[in-house]
Amino acid sequence: MVSQKLSQAEIAAQQAVIDQNQRLVQRLNTGQHDAAEIRQLVSEIIGQPVDASVDIRLPFFTDFGRRLTLGKRVIINDQVQITDLGGIHLADDVLIGPGASLITVNHQLDPAHRHDLMVAPITIQQNAWVGAKAIILPGVTIGRNAVVGAGAVVTRDVPADTVVAGVPAKVMKTI
Repeated sequence: MVSQKLSQAEIAAQQAVIDQNQRLVQRLNTGQHDAAEIRQLVSEIIGQPVDASVDIRLPFFTDFGRRLTLGKRVIINDQVQITDLGGIHLADDVLIGPGASLITVNHQLDPAHRHDLMVAPITIQQNAWVGAKAIILPGVTIGRNAVVGAGAVVTRDVPADTVVAGVPAKVMKTI
């Protein structure tokens, strides 16, 4: 994980994006929108087009938005929390279950440096499935075709073609 000490200008620029995106997230989650409108609002939040094959269920939460990339045929179920300051890539055909959390930011244990952010990206490879209420922590890669069981806390990379479950998540079987 990379410790990130930002200049005041960088902090101000990030905060401006966060403020703008929080208004968009609130608008997204408080109105009635069809699938195309949801994709359009999410496109504004992440700063890039969302493919027409992507299905995002509301409510949808993200703190920053600009470091999230979505492949094709991605399904993000309701109440998913995306903390993407460290970067999150969801490849084609990824499924994210209801209430899952993808978290790329952490804080240091040392109280003197607690406000220095530590960030690391999350990558979820093609056709992987993250179950309901699973938590994916910073720096984790979920391999192609892997399955993360409901409620799992994933602290380490998940190999392709495996099923993980538990707290912390452990490999249960190979697909």
